[in-house]
This record gives sequence, structure tokens and C-alpha cells, in this order.
Amino acid sequence: QVQLQESGGGSVQAGGSLRLSCAASEITLRTYCMAWFRQISGKEREGIAGIWRGGGSKYYVDAVKGRFTISQDYAKNTVYLQMSSLKPEDTAIYYCAAGRCDMGWTAVPGYNNWGQGTQVTVSS
Repeated sequence: QVQLQESGGGSVQAGGSLRLSCAASEITLRTYCMAWFRQISGKEREGIAGIWRGGGSKYYVDAVKGRFTISQDYAKNTVYLQMSSLKPEDTAIYYCAAGRCDMGWTAVPGYNNWGQGTQVTVSS
């Protein structure tokens, strides 16, 4: 059974940084498309960063470009999201997702494996 375990969330002041980790088990990252989504209270889950199978392509939503970086470590079978220059509007629950790359990277239905989520709170 595929498991994705997020960690690294927490509370930080605006302008600060956090690194989220997503440890995967029962899958090999290089054969999956991985992404980070976030869900702000009362809003739909949105894709914010994706890394395609083999790591050759990375994608970001405009709101996080230049501030967030997605990466993966095959040896640790872990995906990371380095978040810098955090803003209060980045406050959300962040989810790691794994999929088979058969839909656009922001499409929630394209991912059939999800982590439990980790809370990120940015105060002004």
C-alpha cells in the first residue's frame, strides 16, 4: 500500500522559510509524477508545485514562483518543498501527491495517492 508521509509544517513569521518533506513508501519516485497541493480553509485544493517523472520538468503556480522549490531525493525516496519568503496568504494545509502523469499537473483527479497533510501557518 502506497504511503506518503508529510512533515516539516509549522508556524513561521512572514518572510521566513520552511522545508516540507514527503517520504514515500511502496512506490519509486522516479516512475511517478509528484506534486504539492495546498488547501486554504474554505477553498478548493490547488496544485502549487509539481515534478514530473524522472525529475526533468518542474512546474509552479504563479503565486509561488521564485519563492518555492520542489525537489526529490531518489536515495531517500523523498520529495521536498523548500518555501522561502513566506506570506500570510501561504497559510494552508499542504499535501503531497503521487500520480501516473496522465493528466495536467494541477489536476487533483490525476493523483491517486495522497498524504495526510501538514499545516503551515504564516503570521504577519
